[in-house]
Parts: sequence; structure tokens; C-alpha cells
Amino acid sequence: MRQAARYDKIECMKKIIRYIGIVLCWLMILSVVQVAVLRFVPITRTPLMVLRKCEAIGSGRDLSIRQHWRKLSDISPNMQNAVIAAEDSHFYEHGGFSAEGIERAVRELQEGQLHHGGSTISQQTAKNVFCLPHRTYLRKAVEAYYTVLIELLWGKDRILEVYLNVAEMGDGIFGAEAAAQQYFHTSAAILTREQSALIAVCLPNPRRMSPAIPTTYITQRQQTILRQF
Repeated sequence: MRQAARYDKIECMKKIIRYIGIVLCWLMILSVVQVAVLRFVPITRTPLMVLRKCEAIGSGRDLSIRQHWRKLSDISPNMQNAVIAAEDSHFYEHGGFSAEGIERAVRELQEGQLHHGGSTISQQTAKNVFCLPHRTYLRKAVEAYYTVLIELLWGKDRILEVYLNVAEMGDGIFGAEAAAQQYFHTSAAILTREQSALIAVCLPNPRRMSPAIPTTYITQRQQTILRQF
């Protein structure tokens, strides 16, 4: 009887493992299809946009999400160069991950901390489009998985295009076009070097820093970015 019970447990575990494997395979297939489709269509809603709207409703605020999709060719090269200089100077050279960022992440993990910052534009794009911003090991794993997928299926120009259209650039402001209109009353296509650098400076904390009200830190950081392109 004990042997039969043990045999039943083993068979049950095999079935569970097999079902988990099937589910994971389907999730992988669906994620590949998802990324392939998003290679060709504008992305006008992201988990972060929904989260910001829900946060506003929860606090009794009426927040309007502003985002206007633009092709990469319709976004000023100044804006493209500014975000690369500010966020990921080796964007066109790496395969989605920064060796320096990985070393920092391992070091912080060994110290019992999560990796905060240092993400490449590819990683930030994966996080913005496919994840919620919560800092957990699971989110970082999902982010890494999607980073590999978009590097393989999108390519650098598409990644940069998506990033410039979905990155949070203010309270309810997402993407270069909405930021250009909000802060400088112009379009993303004709942003100047100075304007682009101001927007790029504020990317790490866009709800606390404003390109329209530059502090001493923002203007100093702007000059640093301008010297890089």
C-alpha cells in the first residue's frame, strides 16, 4: 500500500510538472506573438499609464493621460541624441544589457538589496511596455525576458521609437510629443538641443523635476548632456 501511495504521488508530481511546462510554453509563445505584433503598431497604453490613472482616481484627482504617438522620423534627432546621452550612451553597442549595470546589480544583490537604476533604454522600454514599476525580483526577471525579446524582434530603432513615445515625462505626460507640447508649446519634430536636453535630464524623476522650471541641478546636468552630442 505504501509503495502504491508513493507511486501515485510521483505520478501526480509528474502531471503537475508537465502541466506547468505546458503553461510556460504557451506563455512563451504568446509573449513572442505579443512582441512581434507590437513591432508594427503604435503603443498608446502601457501598464504605467493605467497605474497613474488609477492612483489619481484613488486620490480624488482628475488626471488626463497625454500621449501622442510619433514615428521616430518625426521626433527630432536632438531628442533622440539627448535621451541616449542621458540614459544609455552605449545604446547602439550593447545587446540590451549594460555590463556595468549587471555588475552593480550583482553587488547590490549580494548586499541584500534590489538593483535600483542603471537600466539600459532597452530594459526601460521593456519595463514601460510590459511591466508594472514595482521593484521586485519577479518584475526584474520579466523585464529581462522582454528585453531579450525586443532586442531580437524589434531592433534598436524601434526600441528607441517606443521609448520616446511611452516614457513618463511628467504628471500624466508620456512621450516626447506630449512633453514638447506641454513644456515648450512646440512639436517633438522641432525640439532644439537645449529643450531636448532639459527633457532628458528630468527622465529619472519626471513628476518632481520639470523642464519648464529648471533648477540649478537641471541646468548643470543639461550642459553635461549637451557636451555629449
